[in-house]
Amino acid sequence: MANGTESLNTLLQQASIDDHDQILKACNASLEQSKKDPSLLYTKVVALLKLDRYEDALRVLEESDHGNVNTGASLERSYALYKIGRLSEARDIAKGISGDRGARHVEAQASYRLEDFNDSALLYRDLAETHEAIDNEENDIRINSSAANAQLEWNRKGHLVQRKKPSGEDLFETAYNAACASIARGDLDQGEVLLRRSQDLCNASGDLSDDEMVAELLPIQVQHVYVLTRLGKSVDAEILASQITLKDITDASTQYIAQNNSISAAANIQNSYTAHRLLHKTKSIPEKDGFFTFQLDRIEENVLTLDLLVSKYGGAIKATTKSLTIEPPPSISPHLNNISVLNAAAHAQSQLGNFGIKHMLPLLEKRPLDVGLAMLVVQLYILTNNHGSAARVLESLLKQLESSEATEHQDIRFAPGLVATVVSLYNLQGRKSLIMTELLKAASYWRHTSRPPESLLQAAGLGLLESNSSEGQATARDIYAALHQQDKSSKVTTAGYVAAHALSFQDVANQAHYLTSVSRLIAGIDAYALEDAGVPQPRLNVDAQAASRKRALDEKPKPAKKRVRKSRLPKDYDPSKVPDQERWLPLKERSSYRPKGKRGRQKAAGLTQGGVEKGGESAVLSGGKGSDGVIKATNHGTTNKAKSKKKSKK
Repeated sequence: MANGTESLNTLLQQASIDDHDQILKACNASLEQSKKDPSLLYTKVVALLKLDRYEDALRVLEESDHGNVNTGASLERSYALYKIGRLSEARDIAKGISGDRGARHVEAQASYRLEDFNDSALLYRDLAETHEAIDNEENDIRINSSAANAQLEWNRKGHLVQRKKPSGEDLFETAYNAACASIARGDLDQGEVLLRRSQDLCNASGDLSDDEMVAELLPIQVQHVYVLTRLGKSVDAEILASQITLKDITDASTQYIAQNNSISAAANIQNSYTAHRLLHKTKSIPEKDGFFTFQLDRIEENVLTLDLLVSKYGGAIKATTKSLTIEPPPSISPHLNNISVLNAAAHAQSQLGNFGIKHMLPLLEKRPLDVGLAMLVVQLYILTNNHGSAARVLESLLKQLESSEATEHQDIRFAPGLVATVVSLYNLQGRKSLIMTELLKAASYWRHTSRPPESLLQAAGLGLLESNSSEGQATARDIYAALHQQDKSSKVTTAGYVAAHALSFQDVANQAHYLTSVSRLIAGIDAYALEDAGVPQPRLNVDAQAASRKRALDEKPKPAKKRVRKSRLPKDYDPSKVPDQERWLPLKERSSYRPKGKRGRQKAAGLTQGGVEKGGESAVLSGGKGSDGVIKATNHGTTNKAKSKKKSKK
């Protein structure tokens, strides 16, 4: 065993320190003499990892029956598992290694790929706070930490990010990640500025070769096309998209996203069928180059939208129904609710208005807890100016969610978005009492939870301050007291706290001096000009206008207008002329009727008016005692020829 190690050392002295292929050959030569030498096996594993032969390195570790090798190479084993995509195993092994910064990096990276972005961000934060950094580790921590924060923003967990404002990014990677975080928050203008800065820093970098620079610039350009499209700069987006060569993108997922963004930016693609063909032209994505969940959600929605545009309603219904079966409603997930909307659009064949509502109401009866479908029906009712029906649909959904015994259904029932929607509908209808009731119920529910939504409590507290009930005022005081306790630096919360406690004079004098003075707030307001302009009257809503048109009880009813019917007399009517007495008879029965043609005149000659036909029937009056005084018909000279005559065959 010692001879093998000495032989390896002799061979390593002859090889370059970066020549991992020669190191691997030396290890294999030494292992022929000593197959179970832990040092040789460990060196071979490291050489394979350096050569990116991760599966071979893992196979060496698994085939070795020497316990010391597997125990001493836990970090290498974890890294190899991470690189081949066995992320859960890699993270579990890395967690078991204590006091090793390399293991923390592997754990953080595995958590990132497993989409546990909060855990990844916390690990990088801990690594940044310690002072045992190795060479070039600081930049890696900054880049990976900013990437984890950007992913938190994309997944609507921005409240977990500590630092949101970018501060002098000097690396193109950190500038790119800061741009992604701004785009996820909806700040597209700042995102575009940071993307341009990232591109400039990448072009100015002297550590990259030409091929490496092209590979780094392509994702920046792909993201820039998306931002320009969202900003409405379609011409700039199309020009930039035309400069991107899809074949130069080595990453399959980035190539697919580039194709998707290029189709969205292309103004010359007017045919939906062409866009559908181009989107499905991209090859399948390998699992190791797979998308994140938020990317998969957008791609699925884009594909279904194109299916609707090319009238593939059956396929869209099948795909969306499968997704809704896997994760049935109710849910407040934006993606699942979008899938529900696309499912309804496919059933209605992309029709809006009353036709769309007609096809969606049966679906709502089958899926009464579907939040996305209910919100779509509400939106269609609002577009048709039917606010009453919209409110009834939303009230039915909230009532069924509230009556459910599932805890998660209660969170959905009092979700800030649903509460805001029903309050807005009540406001349109002028139903102030129902607004206060809804805000009071929502505030009472969320106040007893661990993480209440601050925006909803702020809105509820502001609305309840206008309430005349003692219960509403007391709830507003409790809400603002809790919010003020959490964040005393917020002027909005402090103003609400002072307003809520102003009537009771409890601890408002000490808090009022933190607010902006009244004289400063009204410094630029001309009170006399406002007084001369008059007080604007609020526009009445639809229900209030309808109520104002109703007749008051003390008003006298107006006489109903008599309906004047249109004359039915002919246009050439002359009252001086006597109307024809036979005008109601059919034309052939009138005395003035003269048939046309020879056959018509002969037929008319054979007819009698008032005479007795020979050999025919004659009417006699049978009278006398016991008679019933009716006219009876008597046959004269009739024969059975007519009866015995057979019909000729045609």
